[in-house]
Amino acid sequence: MTPLLISFSNIHLQYQNGTILTEVIRGIDFVIHQNERLAIVGKSGSGKTSLLMLMAGLEKPTSGQIKYQDQIITSYTEDKLTDFRKKNIGIVFQSFYLIPNYTALENVALSLEINFQKNALSLAKEILIDLGLEDRFQHFPRQLSGGEQQRVAIARAIIKKPELILADEPTGNLDDENAQVITDLIFSVSKKYKKSLCLVTHDMDLAQRCDRIMKIENGTIV
Repeated sequence: MTPLLISFSNIHLQYQNGTILTEVIRGIDFVIHQNERLAIVGKSGSGKTSLLMLMAGLEKPTSGQIKYQDQIITSYTEDKLTDFRKKNIGIVFQSFYLIPNYTALENVALSLEINFQKNALSLAKEILIDLGLEDRFQHFPRQLSGGEQQRVAIARAIIKKPELILADEPTGNLDDENAQVITDLIFSVSKKYKKSLCLVTHDMDLAQRCDRIMKIENGTIV
C-alpha cells in the first residue's frame, strides 16, 4: 500500500457573518496517497476550492484534524503553517499571480530565495528549460502569452519539488489549445517527479485522467 501523504478526519469549515453561519465543509473524511493524482469535481459553490485551501494551510478548519504525513497541521500557528506551505506545497491557480515587475526567471527563483536556498537562479533556469521556456527568461509577464504565463506559474510551484501539487482550475483562463498543453504538462510533471497531484476542475475529461475522482456536493463527498 502506498503511504498516505495527507488525510482529513471529520473536517468542518464554517464562516460567521454577523448572525449568519455558513457551513462550507461538512464533516469530510478523505486521504491522498503519495504519488497519487486525485480530481475533486463538483458545481460552483460546492466546497472544492475550500478543500484545496485547507490542504494548503491557507484556511484552518472549524473542527476536525488534517494530517500531513506525521504532522498534524491543524494545530500549527500561522507562522508554522506558512513554513509548512513553503516547504511542502506547490499551488497552481486559475489566475497566474505572477509578480508583474519580475521576469519569468525572477518569478520562479523567488520560490527558492524565500527559503534562502543557494543557486536559485540556476535552478530556476533548469526548470524553465524543462518546461520549454528557455527563450523567455528575461520576459515580464505582460510579454508572455497566457499559456506561457501558466507554465511559469507551474515552474514556480514545482521548483521546490513539493510532495503535493494543488491545481485549482489551472486551465480556466486558457484557450483550448493552450489548455491541452498545460494539462499534459501538469500530469507529466506530477509523474516525472513522482509527486501527488490534487486537481479541482469542472472538466470531467480532465478529471478522468486522474487515478481517482471525488465529487463534492454541498460541502460533503457524494
